[in-house]
Amino acid sequence: MIRYIFRRLAYGVLILLGVNFLTFVLFFAVNTPDDMAHLAIGSQRVSVEAIEQWKHERGYDKPLFYNAEQSGSQAFSETIFFDRSIPLLRFDFGFSDSGHDITHEIRNRMGPSLALALPTFILGLGVSVAFALLLTFFRGTRLDFAGVVLCVVLLSISGLFYIIAGQWLFAKVLRWVPYSGWIDGFSSVKFLLLPVLVGIISRLGAESRFYRSLFLEEVSKDYIRTARAKGVSERLVLFRHLLPNAMLPILTGTVSAIPLLFMGSLISESFLVFQVWAATPSMRLMHKIFLLFARWFFWGRHFILLG
Repeated sequence: MIRYIFRRLAYGVLILLGVNFLTFVLFFAVNTPDDMAHLAIGSQRVSVEAIEQWKHERGYDKPLFYNAEQSGSQAFSETIFFDRSIPLLRFDFGFSDSGHDITHEIRNRMGPSLALALPTFILGLGVSVAFALLLTFFRGTRLDFAGVVLCVVLLSISGLFYIIAGQWLFAKVLRWVPYSGWIDGFSSVKFLLLPVLVGIISRLGAESRFYRSLFLEEVSKDYIRTARAKGVSERLVLFRHLLPNAMLPILTGTVSAIPLLFMGSLISESFLVFQVWAATPSMRLMHKIFLLFARWFFWGRHFILLG
């Protein structure tokens, strides 16, 4: 067992190094230091001296992987890869090209993002599992059919629709919650109610339908039929026998989604909450890209509904 754990940890380290290397290669293959200098300076007619000065001030005048002008270990340490990628392994994110401390920015902005992501993640998982168990309990009935249709409709609607409809209904018409905003302390709950509700509803369709399929697969197995033959009630069969055995694929998907909690939700935070990440220029650019993808997903979900 110990050998297995160490072997898995060794695999994890190798994967981390490989992802770090591939990310660096892809980034600088698409966006060279000269391109970054042109974008940062922002002038169409930029002199070569200005580009070289910008690269020198930020350490981009060094070679990418190997510095032939140095000897020994400095041939590898005096490179852009060593300066930009190796410190990430010790969680040192350095400074951005504009001079901001990235670690400080993440520390200040992660708290509000987690305040939105954690309740949405935990409550959404519980609601989806409970709804899937309800459909499994009434499998083959009209309620099950209506629940499946509802799941298909929910997963076919764009997430932007839930945001806009939620703001219109709960903020404008009913006036139960504010449109958006954020304040520190317990008073922030009123700003989190709407985005958490939108997050739960937007994921309910896809997750409930997937969990229902898992539960229906478990229902047909021998240990479930044996429990019923012994006279165990259907409620105990679902909660004591079916649910624990079906939790393995659910927990696998849940654990893989935990790192996404620290990334935040760009669209939800931009439209509904506090515009924490969207306050930076790079995230404003990403916001425009996400809106473009949202249009594509909008039409894609129509084809899902038709299919």
